[in-house]
Amino acid sequence: MCKLFIEANTELWKPSTRSIRIQGMVTSIRLEFSFWMVLEEIATRDSLTIPEMLNRLYQEALDIGHDISNFTSFLRVCAMRFISLQLAGDIPTDKDVSIASLDAETILGLENQRNKPLFAVLTSSRNSPLATGTLGTQP
Repeated sequence: MCKLFIEANTELWKPSTRSIRIQGMVTSIRLEFSFWMVLEEIATRDSLTIPEMLNRLYQEALDIGHDISNFTSFLRVCAMRFISLQLAGDIPTDKDVSIASLDAETILGLENQRNKPLFAVLTSSRNSPLATGTLGTQP
């Protein structure tokens, strides 16, 4: 199992820092190359540049009251969710289909239904792996 991951091209996890202007302020965002590739695909599908898409994500998240003090983590989760939603068939793999054209409410509903049992198990008690921060660790 490990060979599949450890023998991958090391450039995939090489971090890269980009300076982006968000709400008029220049900030640096450091992500691994794999995440930048996924974010680039998301932006391109809606004919946006990375800075344009990041500005939209940031502003729309603020508009609905999200605390996005760790914007880089938010972006990593966005990239992982994009891949996960494609694997589930909720987002077409056809790069000509824009993200904006998709039925977000339906996709979010399907995603929530799939994740509900997992979240229930992981958060069911104070001693759960998610609550204790031991998710994925060996005893």
